Amino acid sequence: MPETSKPTNPSAPKEKKLLDQLRDNIRLKQYSFRTEKTYIQWVREYILFHKKRHPRDMGVTEINQFITHLVVDRKASASTQNQAISAILFLYRNTLKIELDQSSLNFIRPKKGKRVPNVLSVQEVRAVISNMTGQYKLMAQIMYGSGLRLMECLRLRVKDIDFENHRIIVFDGKGGDDRVTMLPDGVIRPMREHLAQTQALHKKDLAAGLGTVQMPFALDKKYPAAHKEWIWQFIFPAPSLITDPETGIIRRHHVHETALQKAIRAAAQQAKIEKRVTPHTFRHSFATHLLQNGYDIRTVQELLGHKDVKTTMIYTHVLQRGGFAVKSPLDS
Repeated sequence: MPETSKPTNPSAPKEKKLLDQLRDNIRLKQYSFRTEKTYIQWVREYILFHKKRHPRDMGVTEINQFITHLVVDRKASASTQNQAISAILFLYRNTLKIELDQSSLNFIRPKKGKRVPNVLSVQEVRAVISNMTGQYKLMAQIMYGSGLRLMECLRLRVKDIDFENHRIIVFDGKGGDDRVTMLPDGVIRPMREHLAQTQALHKKDLAAGLGTVQMPFALDKKYPAAHKEWIWQFIFPAPSLITDPETGIIRRHHVHETALQKAIRAAAQQAKIEKRVTPHTFRHSFATHLLQNGYDIRTVQELLGHKDVKTTMIYTHVLQRGGFAVKSPLDS
């Protein structure tokens, strides 16, 4: 009698691929989408470097080889090395449930060197902003006037602006913390005008059977209708709709960061600013100018959302006349 194979259960769920398992674990930890993309990229590179061997069949030796490759061959910076190390250790600890003997890892977590922030003068800031238009100008004004990071600005929603109390509530900032910062008087009128235009666009989307926005965390389950409500819409919406790759839902996301970066770079060139100007330069300038105006460093720390005042102290190095405001002997 011929041997028969064991019947399979067609309804049994297939085991997810490793990177999909990794993605699920990152989301369980409620890490940001940018962290998710970065971790998946580094784990993929780690696997490809070792000729597609499964990480379960590798360990400390292979991790050391990969990090050595980053340092020696790719001349990776300290922050890049730390990203790769964090991603790979997360994979082993949280997805593969393997505790590595980290004492056998023959690399030391690289420390970032101290960097003096690139700061513009008040006149330079105004010159750059004056060469910008539309919502990009408004975004630059908010980053400089409120000290927001690039993604904190782009992710602002209608509900985060408190016109009555002249404040902006930053939800889920760096490190997952919320904070409050000021809403400059100078942006209130242009912000109201911009929101009127944005609301008109939202109504047009709703009329077309669209108008949904991605909700943070799992709030779409807690508030099923909120994704179409005006208060949850992004203040700076993208010019075109996108299809969510996970759900297939057509949504309007916020402006892509590269669009703002290009607008700022072009404005700086027009203003003939001979410095490297990025969105973060406005945040650096915000902190430095507040300190120059005599505000307490603890206040500036709170507005910036720094956990440690030592981080804020870096701005004291660029106050007034260069090195600690000491007068050069050449000028004596």
